[in-house]
Amino acid sequence: MAGEDPGVVITATAARGAADDGTPVTQAMETVDMSVFYGSFRAVKNVSLQFRDHRITALIGPSGCGKSTVLRAFNRMNDLIPTSRVEGRVFFHGNDIYEESVDPVEVRRRVGMVFQKPNPFPKSIYSNVAWGAKVNGYKGNMDDLVEQSLRQAALWDEVNDKLDQSGLSLSGGQQQRLCIARTIAVKPEIILMDEPTSALDPIATLRIEELIQELKDRYTIIIVTHNMQQAARASDFTAFLNMDQDRAGQVVEFGATAELFTRPARKETEDYITGRFG
Repeated sequence: MAGEDPGVVITATAARGAADDGTPVTQAMETVDMSVFYGSFRAVKNVSLQFRDHRITALIGPSGCGKSTVLRAFNRMNDLIPTSRVEGRVFFHGNDIYEESVDPVEVRRRVGMVFQKPNPFPKSIYSNVAWGAKVNGYKGNMDDLVEQSLRQAALWDEVNDKLDQSGLSLSGGQQQRLCIARTIAVKPEIILMDEPTSALDPIATLRIEELIQELKDRYTIIIVTHNMQQAARASDFTAFLNMDQDRAGQVVEFGATAELFTRPARKETEDYITGRFG
C-alpha cells in the first residue's frame, strides 16, 4: 500500500564508468550473468549489459530469442509468472533488485513499462494519467501532474479540451502516448518499451520515435524492437540477441548503434541486420 516501507531503499547514485574517450558516464542499470528460467527451461542465459543513464538502448533479435523476457526482468515483471526465476544479478543504482528485501512494487514504480499494444484503462483521459499517481499516494496538485505528464508525452495539445472523455476514444497512436503519459506520471527513472509501435501506422510510429528522443533528456529508455530501421534511427546503443543451440537467448553483440549497424564485429550480427535471417 502507498506510504508503507518499500523495503531496501534504492539509492540515488548510479554506477559510474567512463566512455571510450574517458568522459565520465553513469549506468542506470546493469545486469551481470543474468539468466531467466521458466520452470526447467532457460529462456535467456548469462546476459551482461550496461545501460547508460539518459540514453536509449535497443534490444534486437529474431522472434523467440528472449528480448521481452530480458526487458521484463528489469522491473521484475517476470515475477508475475509463477514458474519463472532469475539467476545472476540485476543492479539499479547499485542495488540488486532481486534481493529478498527489495519490494518489486517499488522497483516497478522506478522502472516503468510501456507495452506492445496500447492498453489504456476504460476510464477518462484524466483518470488514466492520474491513476498510478493516486495508487502511489501522490500528494501534490493532480491537475498539474496530469498536464505535465501529457505535455511530456506530446499529447496535451490534442486532448486538453476533452480530458473527461474515455481514453479508449483516442486513436492507436494517441492511446500509446496516453500510456506513456500514465507511466511518466509515476515519476520513474527508467522507461521500458516492449515494441511500442508494432501496432501503429507509420505516421504514429514516427511520432512515438520523435517522442522517445525527447524523453531521453529526462529518462533512461530501453526498447525492444523488431524494426531494424527503428533501432538504427531511435537508439544510442544496441544489443543483438539470438538463440544458442539450447534455444536460450544470449547477447551476441552490444555497442554504439552507429557502430553496430555499420561495422558489426560478428558475422551473425551482420547477417541479421542485413536480413539474411530472422
